[in-house]
Amino acid sequence: LCCECGQFHLLLDNHLYNFQDEVDDELICHICLQPLLQPMDTPCGHTYCFKCLENFMQEYNFCPMDRKKLSFQQCHKSSLLVRNLLDKLIVFCPFKAECQQTMQRCELEAHLQNRCPGFKKYKSELQRKKNPISKGKEDPPTKVETNTPKDPEVPSGGSSLVAESSAAAVVSLGTAEPGLVNPAFEETEEGESLIQKGNYRTSLVAETTTIEIHREDPEEELGMRIVGGKDTPLGNIVVQEVLRDSVIAADGRIAPGDHILEVNGVNISSVTHCQAVSFLRHPGPVLHLMVLQEKGFSNKTAQQDSTSATNREVIHVTLIKRDRSEPLGIKLIRKTDEAGIFILDLLEGGLAAKNGKLSRNDRVLSINGQDLRQGTPEAAAQIIQTTESRVNFVVLRQPGVQLSDLVEDGSTSNNSSSSSSSNGGSPVHHRRRLDQNHYRRKSTYQKGYVNHEKTVAIKKEPKESLGITIGGGRDNKNKLPIYVTSVQPIGCLFRDGRIKRGDVLLSINGIDLTHLNYYEAVSALKSNAASHSVVLKALEILSLNSTEPSLDIKEQGFSWSPLWITWLGLPSYLHFCQDIVLSKGNLESWGFSIVGGFEESKGNQPFFIKTIVPGTPAFRDRKLKCGDEIVAVNGVPAIGMSNSELIPMLKEQKNKVTLTVVSWPGSLV
Repeated sequence: LCCECGQFHLLLDNHLYNFQDEVDDELICHICLQPLLQPMDTPCGHTYCFKCLENFMQEYNFCPMDRKKLSFQQCHKSSLLVRNLLDKLIVFCPFKAECQQTMQRCELEAHLQNRCPGFKKYKSELQRKKNPISKGKEDPPTKVETNTPKDPEVPSGGSSLVAESSAAAVVSLGTAEPGLVNPAFEETEEGESLIQKGNYRTSLVAETTTIEIHREDPEEELGMRIVGGKDTPLGNIVVQEVLRDSVIAADGRIAPGDHILEVNGVNISSVTHCQAVSFLRHPGPVLHLMVLQEKGFSNKTAQQDSTSATNREVIHVTLIKRDRSEPLGIKLIRKTDEAGIFILDLLEGGLAAKNGKLSRNDRVLSINGQDLRQGTPEAAAQIIQTTESRVNFVVLRQPGVQLSDLVEDGSTSNNSSSSSSSNGGSPVHHRRRLDQNHYRRKSTYQKGYVNHEKTVAIKKEPKESLGITIGGGRDNKNKLPIYVTSVQPIGCLFRDGRIKRGDVLLSINGIDLTHLNYYEAVSALKSNAASHSVVLKALEILSLNSTEPSLDIKEQGFSWSPLWITWLGLPSYLHFCQDIVLSKGNLESWGFSIVGGFEESKGNQPFFIKTIVPGTPAFRDRKLKCGDEIVAVNGVPAIGMSNSELIPMLKEQKNKVTLTVVSWPGSLV
């Protein structure tokens, strides 16, 4: 907590204030979009906050407004008149529950230190937490302070493993932001939650813990739905839902949003969705799960980096890319017990591996002169991905040290889907709103799956049953199309053999089934089954990967439903889009991270929700789920957008945003 403004913010960011009245636009910084702090004038006549302009000029050499060539040395303090006007703006005390006073902005610090009962109470509680009563307790789970929730991707932790996921772009996952980053010039969405003031810092805390699940019946399903996998933009395996009265629900330790890192000692951070389902469905009386659980933001005494330089060597390495998009083949991670970022692995055949000078467990001190001693994997990946040719590493190496206590929040220079590289201007504002129920995208983006529409005409006896059971329906909570859950060994469809379990039923005898609820579909199927002939139109989703494990071998004890990954292959006309409206205060962040979006190497990928942070608007609303696909923001389609387009668009929404999402049920395990 900042002692000057009484709010949480990054150490290098501006102070935050709750202004009583709307501030004139002439007194607003057009980088952070907040009232000016320590205003600086440019030769071209624009005014910005000192810190905003200083940070901006470290990356660019032009004015953010008119793009005229500019250096920080050419700028000067604004006039005393302007500074006085800003200091006299009326603000609320941030401790509203205990103090309702208003005062001039320049008086707030003295008020907090000398007169505010709320700040006094906060300091007392903080002191009490620093000196807790000692109690015997078990060893606590590993705590991971993540500087990019991230999924950037996203905050994570794990002993001896790392998720091979892209660095998820975080949508305002940090603590109270000092406004909106100018979308026209934003290059990275690090979503850093680490803030330091005095001896304290606020971080997004995640814990890794091993959970032992006992089943009386070894065949009983666990009772949770999962999303993700290395063959999807999500990367990790994430719990989407825990079913009531299930084994997992009875245990009570696993919750939606948890990342599953290991199953019975097997690292599933780099397996496909189907492989993860197979591991989790494996029968047995005892199941050992290592999970990463985000705990939200937490204050913690900051510890000095006491790393000794003894026996350590500083090494300079230069890698030369043939072009900007060439990957280096480096996996970067964080550790739970040491600040900074480390090299987890060098991908075989990659540029770094061929160079041979970088090693596993090297700590990255800087890249291209940018200090990363307190950095994140996502920040490093962003620097690498935006570098045209020479990538200069400075690393610290201690021989003989093994990687341990790794966090999931890894990044690799192979993947730029979540980086928010600037193209010099935000094209978001020029997009046309589409007034339609379905936001069209190709259904074939999910490699390994294709859909095939088929028409099945059958001659039958009037009293002969179709012999199928169905699921779904638009009254289902996920608003699913009607699909076949089983083909019984009696009935004409089993004899014909063309309709299979998992097929989506489109129509029967010309009657559209795609918009019906479950009972309407049952009625339509029964009434038309009384005819001598039946014409069914159906959509079959086929897997092209013959190496995937068969998930039909062990179905006893498991309620059958399609895998989450197969729903992703449905064409957009079968999507049921729903609007989720989130609201937040001026100083809150939305509290979710996204992955996906357009990139040259992969084309158009949908945007998925990867992380929802406890205690944030997205978490409190309860409607948004991990694995949901964002198809539009405030009515503007997301298809074709890159990460660097969608992130600023989300950050521009100050207090309210409407997300149009498609929610597919996770795979049941």
